[in-house]
Amino acid sequence: MNTQEDAHRAAYLEEARELLADLEASLLELERTPDDADLLHKIFRALHTIKGSGSMFGFDDIAAFTHDVESVFDRVRNGLLAVNGRLLDLSLRACDHIKSLLSSEDEDAATLDADGREILEGFRAFGGETAKPATEAPQAEPAAQASPAAVMRIFRLRFQPHAGMLASGNNPLHLLEDVAALGDCRLYVHVENIPPLDGLDPEACLAWWDCVIRTTSDAAALTDVFVFAEDDCELSVEVLDDGCAVNGEQVHCRLGDILVARGDITPEDLAEALSSQRRLGDILKDKGVVSNGQVASALSEQAAVRELAVKHHERAEKTSSIRVAADKLDALVDLVGELVIVQAQIRQAVEERGDPLLRSLAEHLERLGDSLRDSTLSIRMLPIGATFGKFRRLVRDLTAELGKEIELVTTGEETELDKTVIERLGDPLVHLLRNSIDHGIESPEARAAAGKPATGVIRLGAAHAGGEVVITVADDGAGLDAAAIRTRAEERGLVPPGLEMTPKELYNLIFLPGFSTAKAVTSISGRGVGMDVVKRAIETLRGVVEIDSEPGRGTTITVRLPLTLAIIDGLQVQVGAQYYVLPLASVGECLEMAREPGNGGEAGMLNMRGEVVPCLRLRDLFAIDGAPPDIEPIVVVAVDGIRVGLAVDRVIGEHQTVIKSLGPLYRDIGEFSGATIRGDGRLALILDVAALVRRAESSEIRRPATV
Repeated sequence: MNTQEDAHRAAYLEEARELLADLEASLLELERTPDDADLLHKIFRALHTIKGSGSMFGFDDIAAFTHDVESVFDRVRNGLLAVNGRLLDLSLRACDHIKSLLSSEDEDAATLDADGREILEGFRAFGGETAKPATEAPQAEPAAQASPAAVMRIFRLRFQPHAGMLASGNNPLHLLEDVAALGDCRLYVHVENIPPLDGLDPEACLAWWDCVIRTTSDAAALTDVFVFAEDDCELSVEVLDDGCAVNGEQVHCRLGDILVARGDITPEDLAEALSSQRRLGDILKDKGVVSNGQVASALSEQAAVRELAVKHHERAEKTSSIRVAADKLDALVDLVGELVIVQAQIRQAVEERGDPLLRSLAEHLERLGDSLRDSTLSIRMLPIGATFGKFRRLVRDLTAELGKEIELVTTGEETELDKTVIERLGDPLVHLLRNSIDHGIESPEARAAAGKPATGVIRLGAAHAGGEVVITVADDGAGLDAAAIRTRAEERGLVPPGLEMTPKELYNLIFLPGFSTAKAVTSISGRGVGMDVVKRAIETLRGVVEIDSEPGRGTTITVRLPLTLAIIDGLQVQVGAQYYVLPLASVGECLEMAREPGNGGEAGMLNMRGEVVPCLRLRDLFAIDGAPPDIEPIVVVAVDGIRVGLAVDRVIGEHQTVIKSLGPLYRDIGEFSGATIRGDGRLALILDVAALVRRAESSEIRRPATV
């Protein structure tokens, strides 16, 4: 039985893995923008959270290891260490090591310990070699050195002009405008020294100011504003937040703390005031320790600091969410699926009875059911960006291994897909990217010889297109060699010598098992294992994969996937007493064909507006007894651009299809991808259109038919 502590540890493990994924993405982003102070703070906070929570829940090894890595990044964000490739290499290795520690049950403890020590020694060596010497001249610093000025800090500034400042030619308002130009500024003016009008000296400057400013400038830059007025004023600049506070937690001081820090009261005054159990401001004013203006100024500073410190984090805090176990979501989707089936049964029963009241109630139930279904399925939808983020590391590592220069450009990260689809999509995309890196993008020397930039580009994108999600992997490499593919296919006897084939048909040969044109097998690819796995994996997701290539310009792989695997829109058809469902996304159109006398059930060809389309009769395909109707409905489906007609007895119409898996006994029957339950409780098999098309391609066409 799981205890509360086990639940907390499990929650930590899940949170830590998510933080590590974010941390890895941030490190890769930092490689492109090493001066991004916000990214450094994000990395530091992730490490800090992993360490703190790890220590809290008993993961002492993780806490100890992360503490040392965090210390290095503390020096980086303070400008004492530079961001460079070595730091990022070590940091990414540290991510891998923490992942191993999270799943240490599968790892050898001694090996893990040795790896951890090696990484930490690397960090220590990095810190010793690249620490900024105190006497080093600024011009000797590397260009990529992190600048302390880039860190966002909060300062308190007190500016008290002397009474004669105006006579010296300095205008305090102009100085304050220069201060405000350096960042996000809040001012409080003190007017308690200004006498009544009849006693006022119009040339005397009697007002003074307290200021809180959030800026990337340092204290010296703020002081420099007053460099020509330093003899005419009293000026103090103090750091309230050096950029280390998380959500401003360390910045929000109580009123008494602010007054003590500013020297308006002593700690003894504060302790005495607190002992009287009254509002601090009122107490101090009654005692004559501070004026109304001083209290109001301090309160103003308190509010300003809170506002400025929290402002940067508001966007993240606005997004509220809860964490729900995936199996609970799966159970909810199953229940919704059952509800959809019952809803269909109710609708059919009501239609048979013809009762207007029941029909109205059934329609209302159907609307509610549809809303519940859409809401439930949307909960399972996740942005694909998290999956894309993992590939940056893959590209980085393989690029270094192969000595190539490759940039990965991603688009459409916000595109949402069903959780199950995303989970099963990772491996096919890894295969596609590895092929693009290894075979697609040329070496820098070859690209230079071809007049291309040395750095190749792989574009990974996702977008919604109708009821599908389209994912593309495009590179600007050498493209596929159609001649080499043909030669290899002929050598293996896959195609007859000299067979006329379109470039697309030739390219599709690379999806055959074991097919490869690589001249050498590398550690990454070349054995012909991968593309056939990709195609099968995509087809199990009820998706399709297409390939296009242009010699010298690159190759584009396009993957089309349904939004969800749980419930689909289908077209229900009948053959004899059997019912079948075709995924609506695969259906192009429906026709009718007059059956020729004597044609008892042979496949044929359709002449569709001048296009020859093969036709399969499902009655023959599934050995269903009985004669087909004289006029047969034809459902034209398409896969990979190939159209096939499917002759049925009757087209029933669209059907909200809840997919039920077939049992192990039916796993090897390729023509069916699942089953669903009709409104009358009977079963309808869901046809695998791609398998039917493959069968049409391989079957012998013996007799033409005409629409």
